[in-house]
Amino acid sequence: MAIRIITLIALGLMLTRCGGNTIEPSTSKPIDSLNTEAELPLKTSPNFNADSAMVFLTAQIAIGPRVPNTPAHKACGDYLIKELRKYTEAVVIQDANVVAYTGKGLKIRNIMAQINPNRTDRIMLFAHWDSRPFADRGNPGKGEPVLGADDGASGVAVILEIARAIHRDTSGGPAPGIDIVFFDAEDYGDAGGDPETYCLGSQHWAKNRPLPIAARYGILLDMVGAKDAVFYQEGASVSFAPHVVHKVWTTAHKLGYTQYFKMAQLNGPITDDHYFINTLAKIPSIDIINYDPTRPMGFPGHWHTENDNLENIDPATLKAVGQTILQVLYEEPVLGRDLNP
Repeated sequence: MAIRIITLIALGLMLTRCGGNTIEPSTSKPIDSLNTEAELPLKTSPNFNADSAMVFLTAQIAIGPRVPNTPAHKACGDYLIKELRKYTEAVVIQDANVVAYTGKGLKIRNIMAQINPNRTDRIMLFAHWDSRPFADRGNPGKGEPVLGADDGASGVAVILEIARAIHRDTSGGPAPGIDIVFFDAEDYGDAGGDPETYCLGSQHWAKNRPLPIAARYGILLDMVGAKDAVFYQEGASVSFAPHVVHKVWTTAHKLGYTQYFKMAQLNGPITDDHYFINTLAKIPSIDIINYDPTRPMGFPGHWHTENDNLENIDPATLKAVGQTILQVLYEEPVLGRDLNP
């Protein structure tokens, strides 16, 4: 994505796109720094297999750039549906026609799957599965479609491996139901333009909910595979879902992933799919996204370039994110009742 800053009067915040303007770390206290809760013993969660996640990631990249209206886009969507049907109980496809900022019509698919579909208490995991149709940074390759190994495929791969780990677990799995959503057309937006030209799939989904049950909260995974990735507490996440930020970052620190999950807030929020899930779908959601304000552009150097490929992916980063999310899911208590038990 590209940067754009707008004023959010209701939140008293400045909103910035996934892009080049620098967002400074906040001087305020991070959400719920480690306390005595960190000393409590961890419940047992299944192992997140980073090698398996790499298989899911590599398969997406082998298909090519996942740009809407292309054969590779259709092929990758079919692959994701096939894999989700192996590891979840229900898969729902939301086909839609949307219009890009260029005026071009896009045929998109939001791909959803459910684990424990009869549970009323639900957690949502989501990522975008498309890749940017043209590189707007870097040379050579500027203007060419982006493979999106990190920007898109990494989050999808982590969620697929989480689903596989839960499916293989013989202990009964997490207490809540899990709603997985792979959003389309997240990255088909105007660099430096209107923020709503991005995240077309999540905007459509939020306005046309295909499933009636709302998740208690959501977690977005975006750019979660790069070497030396850094995950700060992002501004919109802190504003809409501080309790989820606390839960995830504290869990990561319990597991020893302090080098990735920084106990520091960003002063500005980032426009991403979670923003529209918060504002339109009203599901409190957070974004785990690689952003380091000490970098010249904030995002990693391969972002939106022809270099967003497998060479930048580190299985250790996939492991840190995936194991943290699995642990969060397995720590959740039993809330609500089953539907039609």
